Amino acid sequence: MRTPFQYNLFNFFNLPSVWWCGIRVKSVDEKSCFVKVRHRWINQNPFKSMFWAVQGMAAELTTGILLMNEISRSKKRFSMLVLNDKANFSKKATGLINFSCNQGLEIKKSIDKAIETNESQTIWLNSQGIDSKKDIVSSFSFEWTIKLKN
Repeated sequence: MRTPFQYNLFNFFNLPSVWWCGIRVKSVDEKSCFVKVRHRWINQNPFKSMFWAVQGMAAELTTGILLMNEISRSKKRFSMLVLNDKANFSKKATGLINFSCNQGLEIKKSIDKAIETNESQTIWLNSQGIDSKKDIVSSFSFEWTIKLKN
């Protein structure tokens, strides 16, 4: 398993828009992933709040890291792709926003089933953005497809 520093370094070189928008991995384990992003000039919209796409990048990162980690633990080669996504914005995103996904165990079951059946699997993974007042500012759902490579 990689450390948050290693993920953030990876983002700097491979996902520069994630890095420059201020999205940083805080912690990750088998069950959950936490990412933070602070509202700043570089990631704001004309209404002085965080641009929806920045929130989406942070949310997707929480789900994608958990998926990549479980694929790595399986020692198998997989392809992975987002098929669909849904988002809800319930409050203006300002200040520090923390995103989290806690579906690591569900991901493991999906990976195990893909290996067992040799069939592609889809899984909806959810991530919520929460501000410093503990209010939910946005909720994202991503439908991921995973397929074992032969």
